[in-house]
Amino acid sequence: MLRPYLRLVGAGFRRHSTYLTASLAGLFTNTVFGLLRVAVLLAVVGPTGSAAGYDAADTGTFVWLGQGLLAVVLLWPDRELALRVRSGDVAIDLARPWNLQLALLAQDLGRAGHAVLIRFAPPVAFGALVLPFRWPDSPWSVLLFAVSAPLAVVISFALRFLLDLTAFWLLDNRGAAGLYGVATGVLCGLTVPLAFFPDLVRTALYATPFPGMLQTPIDLFGERGNPAALLAHQVFWAALTIGAGQLVLTRATRKLVVQGG
Repeated sequence: MLRPYLRLVGAGFRRHSTYLTASLAGLFTNTVFGLLRVAVLLAVVGPTGSAAGYDAADTGTFVWLGQGLLAVVLLWPDRELALRVRSGDVAIDLARPWNLQLALLAQDLGRAGHAVLIRFAPPVAFGALVLPFRWPDSPWSVLLFAVSAPLAVVISFALRFLLDLTAFWLLDNRGAAGLYGVATGVLCGLTVPLAFFPDLVRTALYATPFPGMLQTPIDLFGERGNPAALLAHQVFWAALTIGAGQLVLTRATRKLVVQGG
């Protein structure tokens, strides 16, 4: 029962490993933008030496972990499923002997595994070597980070899956995808640490799944906050969003109209 999905994890890894040139180009772009982000945030921290509890080393750690996780978690929608819904090819996917959501999640985990090697490890190593960087005091924090990062991938996948399912009703969900892509970087803590926001705004954000996609793994690595509460927040939203995806997929298949043959 589980073996086909494990094979899909491997297939997702192999699929993305074939695009090595594109991965290296993305790595270079990530590193350049990381340097720019570090420069901007250090300018914010510089006058007082710290901002919202972030000093230079904390800021460098935040930026490089965020740049590395960006491709692992995949914050932006790729719309592959949405395009298959629009073309009608999703009918083939639904006819296959699998759970569509779990099959796509397995492939996404394989993609994330490849991104860890190519898009996460190199920029983090670069940032740690050449710029201020704070390693955790406890090795348990690294383990918690290793647990939190896959949960972040699951939450991100579940939200992107729900977004793609809107194509069953909208047919063309580019507008929704564009809005999601713009908002997510701010809401998940990519643009600036969520600690920079006022308390009321930060509390509201933690009532959503978005911090669990990026800020939570970074906080666990940086030993900020209550680890049990942060992981519980991720587990809750991972379960809720996956469950919501199953529910919406069931309703969507009842509404399915195959277009274009």
